[in-house]
Amino acid sequence: MRYFGTHGPVNKKDNYVVQRKKERNDFIKRIKLGRYIVLFAPRQTGKTTFFQEAINTLTETETDYFPIQLNFQICKNLSAAEFYDYLHKRSCIAIESTFQKRETLPPAALRDFLKGAHLTNHVSMLEFFEELPSVLIPPDTHASTPKLVLIIDEFDGIPQTELSNFLYTLRQIYHEPSDTRCPYSVGIVGVRSITQLNYDRSISPFNIQDEFTLPNFTLAQVQELLSQYTEAVGQPFAPEVIETLHKQTAGQPFLVNRLAQILTEEFDIPKSETIQMSDFSKAHTQLLTERNTNIEHLITNIRKDPRYEKMLMRIAFYGESRRFNLDNEVISELATYGVIGGDENGICQILNPIYLHRVLQAFQPLINGLEDEYFAENGPMDFTEYLTPAGHIQMRTLLENFKNFIARAGFRILQVPDTPQEFVGQYLLFTYLDEFIKIVGAAMHLEVPTGSGRADLIIGHNGRQYIVETKVWRNERAYQAGKQQLAAYLKLEGEMEGYYVVFDYRQSSEPRFETDTVDGHTICSYIIPVLQEAPSVAAGAV
Repeated sequence: MRYFGTHGPVNKKDNYVVQRKKERNDFIKRIKLGRYIVLFAPRQTGKTTFFQEAINTLTETETDYFPIQLNFQICKNLSAAEFYDYLHKRSCIAIESTFQKRETLPPAALRDFLKGAHLTNHVSMLEFFEELPSVLIPPDTHASTPKLVLIIDEFDGIPQTELSNFLYTLRQIYHEPSDTRCPYSVGIVGVRSITQLNYDRSISPFNIQDEFTLPNFTLAQVQELLSQYTEAVGQPFAPEVIETLHKQTAGQPFLVNRLAQILTEEFDIPKSETIQMSDFSKAHTQLLTERNTNIEHLITNIRKDPRYEKMLMRIAFYGESRRFNLDNEVISELATYGVIGGDENGICQILNPIYLHRVLQAFQPLINGLEDEYFAENGPMDFTEYLTPAGHIQMRTLLENFKNFIARAGFRILQVPDTPQEFVGQYLLFTYLDEFIKIVGAAMHLEVPTGSGRADLIIGHNGRQYIVETKVWRNERAYQAGKQQLAAYLKLEGEMEGYYVVFDYRQSSEPRFETDTVDGHTICSYIIPVLQEAPSVAAGAV
């Protein structure tokens, strides 16, 4: 029995695994060209599994190459001498492992060499690799010496004091003639790129690197993964479930496997029944609320710098066209975390709706101090009154009440704790709707319409969905263009009515509600003033 794996590397014996043949062939091609390859990506994106598969391929089918894999995860606090001693011992174990997998014995000269070698610094490491090829094969054989391939996982665990020395040494080896170079090819794997690590930025110790990108799963790869389960168990996924799962996760390996795990292992869905969208919606809701190390790691990193939150909000809800420039530190970090990417025009776009949703939840204040203002004295008593007798959401009046709630709260919206004033409107709407869905038993998630870069709020309840687009007022032209965008998305989703909430931060703004018919779709627009002065300030201005 195999399972969807979410903890560490997966393997074909115990888990359903995406083969990634195209990417693996590309990686091995670079190895054969003698490249020094770097791959840096967030945790739980399948890096270790990918490189283990590549090493297995080299070990089993490419005898002209001799792969060894090291891991620097526990090395961060080692002294230089301890680090190089660790490097020597783990290299010996890795070399022995490759011989065992190939069912051959190491030459006696190699055993003697490894036993007598002592690594204490980067110079002795250089000498170790220079001598290693001469003892990899028996002296009486006519076979050619295999090319050593060194794969280093968790590279960012290297002691900071040795980072520059280590990279300079690899660069010196790289410039040796390729027929005698050892290692012939190197693969460096980590979470943070070499340029993000803390070395002297005035130098470039590893400008020889060949950057390798391991993308998220494509839709076809998600289909391949889930089909393995269907073939093994006999339970199919509805096509729309597979498509939505890929869209919501952006193919992020952990999220894909976690949703599949919830659907196939944690939900009691009879194996004779197809997994439907109603099942996916419940699994999706669970993933948006549960604690797991992948999400916690993301949020911990986003919290480190308020610029990350600001950039995300501007891309997702402000409609800003930011160039996807990896030289920008903030954009580079958010791309590393897998939250944003570049579209076909080189503009920043939200890649992962689930990640964005969890980030919004993390920054959403638990108590905003304004909850008592949700309902007017002569209005509904609670959120349940925004349901029709048939159980459908009265979205127009629900959002009209939100517009009036902002007016009732007045200047106090600027006093919501731990919330930047420039984003307070979006956060209050998110909190308001979040409270509503909890009360009425609905579900809410974010979607990123293809090619738009922005994020829309989608509320699902009683078999219907309600699409809410939010923006910040820029000018009349942008406001009208937003209606066209929403109408195009409604057409794509097969919905006739959509809701357009625009937060206006101008001092002279006025609340407005209007309905338009755009390409046969009804657009309900709400312009909501947010920036308001406290009474004392207003009085002083008279």
